Parts: sequence; C-alpha cells; structure tokens
Amino acid sequence: MRFNISVAWTKIQAIADQFMEMLPNLILALVVFALFYVAAKWIRTLVKRFSTRFHRANHLGRLLGRLAQVFVLLLGLLVSLSIVIPTFKASDLIQLLGIGSVAVGFAFRDIFQNFLAGILLLITEPFQIGDQIVVNSYEGTVEDIHTRATTIRTYDGRRVVIPNSTLFTQSVIVNTAFPHRRSEYDVGIGYGDDIGRARELILEAIRSVDGVLADPAPEAIVMALASSSVNIRARWWTKSPRGIVLAVQSEVIAAIKTRLAESGIDLPFPTQHILFHDQTEETDGDRTRQREGWPAGSGAAPQPRSIATQLSKLLEQRVPSENGPTPNGRRG
Repeated sequence: MRFNISVAWTKIQAIADQFMEMLPNLILALVVFALFYVAAKWIRTLVKRFSTRFHRANHLGRLLGRLAQVFVLLLGLLVSLSIVIPTFKASDLIQLLGIGSVAVGFAFRDIFQNFLAGILLLITEPFQIGDQIVVNSYEGTVEDIHTRATTIRTYDGRRVVIPNSTLFTQSVIVNTAFPHRRSEYDVGIGYGDDIGRARELILEAIRSVDGVLADPAPEAIVMALASSSVNIRARWWTKSPRGIVLAVQSEVIAAIKTRLAESGIDLPFPTQHILFHDQTEETDGDRTRQREGWPAGSGAAPQPRSIATQLSKLLEQRVPSENGPTPNGRRG
C-alpha cells in the first residue's frame, strides 16, 4: 500500500480549516463556561450563607451550596456545547440521560436512598452533631452527618457508621433533645417500716446530691407491694448528658441507702420458705384429712422410710461379708 502525501496533506488542511472556523465559537464557549464557573462558585457561597442564616445546620448549607454549584456548571456546559456544536440540542442529552438513568438507578438505588435520607435529615434536624442518640443496639454521640451515612461515637470509644436510610425509617431515641432528663430507681423497704417516713428520707437523700434539679422536684412514689418488700420508686431530674446522669444516679443511690440504714429502715432482700413433707412417715398426720399442701388420702399409712434406713440398706447391698460373695458373684 503506497502512502500518498498529497492526500494526507489535503486532509490535514481540511481539519485545520475546520478548526479555524470553529475557533471563534470554541473561544466563546470557553469564555461562557468560565463565566458560569465563576457564577457557580458565587451562587454556592450565597446559598450556603442564606441557608445557614435561616438554618442552624452548617452541613445543610454546604450540601445545598454544592448542589447549586453543580446545577449551574451543568447548565454552563450545555450552553457551551450549544455554541461549539450548533446542531447540539439539550433535549438530546436529557433524553440520553433519561434512558441511562434507569440502569444507574437500579445499580445505585441504596446510595440514592441514603443520599435523599441524608438531605431530609439535614433539613428536618431530628438530631444534631453532638447529640446523644440510641439507634437499635447502638448508643453514642453524633460525630458527623454525611449525605450517605451518619457516624456516632459509642461510650466505650468506638465509631459506628449508620446509613441515613436506617436513621430516617427507624425509631431513634435522642437523649439530649431536651436540656433535662429524668432518672428513676426502685427501693424496697420492709413491711413493718413506716412508708411515709421512708419516703421523706428518700426525698431528703435525693435533694442532698449535687446535680439534682430542684425544678422539677424529686418524687418518691409507692409502686408495688412485692413478695418481700414495699417498693418505692425514687425519681429525680438532671441535665441530659449521659456522664452527668450516671454520676448523679450513683450518688443518689448511695445517699438513699445510707440515709435509710442510719434511720433504721429495713432494706429486705427476696426470701423463700421451703416446706419438706415426707408422706411415708407414720407421724405425718391423719391421712384421711386434708393437710397443709396435700390432699386427703385413704388406706393404711406407709411404714417409716427414713434416710438412715435407706443408707443402711444400700450399704448392706454394696459391702460383702468376709466370706460371702459380692453382689456380682465374686468373693472378696
């Protein structure tokens, strides 16, 4: 195959002529895209400031600003392509993206779901960064809220990444949503103790602990007549962070125990009474009459069968005589 230099040169000249013809449009398209780029950055800053002014979440402002910037850049790209290629129509690109978005939507369904849930979480703000929340079996402090997932730091120093769709569709307990939080603990006193006096002592012990709020006031409520105690529920309010709640709870329980013990209030523990009946004893009572826990019987009473009798019979069976055979037929 022979290489024709004249044909190649002709094609190069044609390409150069086409490029020179498109050069003004290309320069104009670059200028237009540069203007859109500058406008996109300005709009991003404007949207971020505007959203932050009316919304406390800085993450939401950054997200909305970024989305606005991407939208403006996409619009500038379409305008620039229309300048460079006059036959190009934005509707053709939108139609092509619409066809491809079906497959992309199926492939990235979970990502889009978490992204949308993240936007809704940033807008509705059910919790904020720094709040202490409980999600399923995870409990900790919110570190960051991203568009795909939210990270929390557990109280034992671990990081948990939770998808935003989980946070948006399932129940979330926000322990620090309000400044104050109520704690409670059940205390059991003896049936012979004065309930009114015990309640007064419990309230005095609660009020003596630093960190317990005076308003709402502490409470001591009788909750149940249990099997071995009268249960009184002590309730008090503290600030909502977990560290304060646990520290105050420890001091309150110790103060209640000390105050009740010093005042002679009994703190009983569960007890059980076990009754043993040997139905084979002749002295067990009249078998024709109903006795404690046993129905009435009929007929002669069985002979005594004490433990000592059982042990002696067992030893006679297992210990052979000096000259006699053993139970298995062998001599000792």
